Amino acid sequence: MIVEARARGVLWTAEHRTTTVASLLVVTLIAFESMGVATAMPTMVADLAGQRLYSWPFTAFLVASVVATVLSGRVCDRRGPAVPMVAGPGLFLAGLVVAGTATDMGFLLAGRILQGLGSGTVLVAVSLLIALVYTDRERPVMYAANAAAWVLPAVVGPTVAGLITEHLGWRWVFLGLVPLALAGLLMLIPVARRLTHTAGAEQRRAGVVVAFAAAAGVAALTWAAQHPSPAALGYGAAGLLALAIAVRRLVPPGTVTARPGLPTVVASRALLGGAFAGMEAYLPLAMTTVHGYSPALAGLPLTASALTWSAASAVQGRHPDWSREKLLRAGFGMVAVAVLLFGFVAQPWFPGWLAFVACLAGGAGMGIAYPSISLLLLRFSPEHERGFNTSAMQLGDWVTSALTVGFGGVLLGLLASAAEPAPALGVLALTLAALATVGVVITRRWPTRE
Repeated sequence: MIVEARARGVLWTAEHRTTTVASLLVVTLIAFESMGVATAMPTMVADLAGQRLYSWPFTAFLVASVVATVLSGRVCDRRGPAVPMVAGPGLFLAGLVVAGTATDMGFLLAGRILQGLGSGTVLVAVSLLIALVYTDRERPVMYAANAAAWVLPAVVGPTVAGLITEHLGWRWVFLGLVPLALAGLLMLIPVARRLTHTAGAEQRRAGVVVAFAAAAGVAALTWAAQHPSPAALGYGAAGLLALAIAVRRLVPPGTVTARPGLPTVVASRALLGGAFAGMEAYLPLAMTTVHGYSPALAGLPLTASALTWSAASAVQGRHPDWSREKLLRAGFGMVAVAVLLFGFVAQPWFPGWLAFVACLAGGAGMGIAYPSISLLLLRFSPEHERGFNTSAMQLGDWVTSALTVGFGGVLLGLLASAAEPAPALGVLALTLAALATVGVVITRRWPTRE
């Protein structure tokens, strides 16, 4: 009881209060923007006569985030997180203004690029901030708070964005967040000034060219998956090759083979993120086309997953002494069960309500696994390599998520259709379950940490 009481008070002590509020405000801001843009996108694209470029506001954000994640990690290792911590919200704020005042698709894409640069930059910096400000026993509480910061945007974000778009106009989905972005930036400035950074041994790391190669590979793969054609096979394959070459230089050695220790931690984030993202992307399609749910009801299982994600994260935050290795393995097991249930839900002979069971299990698995991954990454990382390793972890998550979502689109084109997706989603679910099962296997052994 004493430990739990102390943990609950960690975030709001005089020493941590400003850092906690500023960090959570930034996370909440990014979450609201993420949830709101998807809802408003059909209206804004139609208003700007950009229907042929419908997917590019999402793709531009993702590509910019990949570049920013890599570069932010390098800057954090060399000079500490202070500069990225302030530059990230500044770029995000500029992106909100540009997108909110856009008069054509070019300006909208420019705004989304700025938002992606800001998001990728600040998320790496905030991860390093948590490492510097909070102790190993305090970090689970902060990770739980970060998970909770996503709940309100996940529950009310799409609805609020829809109402704003309908009654005020889509521009206010961006412009309405400007005051929050400005507040977060102003709060982070004094936090950044107090940080100190001890430089370690200089590491030779992949730079700008490799970061752009990875981003270009993600863009080519995403576009090829969304616009299947004979030509798409060519540039999609080229993108995959560029991405594979770049990623090998942007992650710790041994990540691809899941070498025990840090490489397994980074690989785990990639496997877990990809498996869950694939289910999230296509579950609403199964609910609407296979079971006849309305769009509003089809999204309710995902809301349930957000709630259990936050609840499970809160539970792990109250028990800092729990084995993170075992929690990670348990999280993989729960996600494996979730995606298998998703495969059953996608079939017309199974009841649709099983989607809620799948999302409850999957959300809880993510809620205990993601904080464990972050904690293990910091434990295995020397301080002067935490920026590189954090960016590698985030990069792996984004890349595998893009791959699994794109793979689902390819399966729809080859085996089924958006109107009758059951065969394709069944194959996708088996693939996602295989990824989660690999995660269970690779997390069975860990090296002894000194």
